[in-house]
Amino acid sequence: MCDLFEELGPDAPTLCEGWTTRDLAAHLVVREHRVDAAPGIILPALAKHTERVQNDYAQRPWAELVSTVRSGPPWYWPTSFGALDELTNTAEFLVHHEDVRRAQPDWAPRPADTSRDKAAWASVKQSAKMFYRRSGVGVTLRTPGGQSVIAHGNGEAVSVLGEPMDLLLYSFGRSAVRLSFEGTESAIATLQDASRGL
Repeated sequence: MCDLFEELGPDAPTLCEGWTTRDLAAHLVVREHRVDAAPGIILPALAKHTERVQNDYAQRPWAELVSTVRSGPPWYWPTSFGALDELTNTAEFLVHHEDVRRAQPDWAPRPADTSRDKAAWASVKQSAKMFYRRSGVGVTLRTPGGQSVIAHGNGEAVSVLGEPMDLLLYSFGRSAVRLSFEGTESAIATLQDASRGL
């Protein structure tokens, strides 16, 4: 992702509404360097402080900001430890990398990669029930390789078929995906209109 940041520069669009690559890089720095501001990423009561801190980081020189993302968290940060890093950062970095890639003109899915696809599918399975809790319909997520997970069991059933990366992005509320849907038109419309993600 940092290579892509350097290639595109600080003002490229992303799939994160209202954010350029500079804003996204600042977000990634805040979540791994500022214990006072990171909670505001998910806690609305603290969001204003987080926004101020993130905006301050976004003003730093682009090369410095990208270098800070690339260096990862400091040694004492919880996500500098393997298991917690994997649990909290795998989906975050997979999704945000695609937020940059897929916001560019003429994007295309990357070729299959066993390691990346395995990590994406593990993240889908881990968070499916939470992400689809407001779906309003039953949801089963399936890969072309035959893997599946029931994300929500109540209501008229919709099956979503796609590669693990696309299923992960869709679960996080992104629409720049290549998926197919099986179910009635009304059930599919209900799912597509529902709030997904955290």
